[in-house]
Amino acid sequence: MVEPGVYLLTRDASPQFRTPIAVRVVREQADWHPPYGWTWIRCYQLDRHGDAVETRHLFVMPAGLRRLVLIPSPHTRTPRRDRAVRPSILDGFR
Repeated sequence: MVEPGVYLLTRDASPQFRTPIAVRVVREQADWHPPYGWTWIRCYQLDRHGDAVETRHLFVMPAGLRRLVLIPSPHTRTPRRDRAVRPSILDGFR
């Protein structure tokens, strides 16, 4: 069973994730019946800052999900030329 939370999806979760993505799982689709060892999840794909950018239903292997801990980082408005580079939640996984 997949608990709600933030996860990193890599090729361990499914071959479709050649490039890792971060998602916030809303719930597992328990009423959909996939093959043994797989499941469907309803989630939001997150951008590099941890903000939801797209709603998705994904077919994954729960054993391949890696839980992430997001540290809240407020968005600040600064002039473009002075903008600092914020670390990505995916740093270290590419």
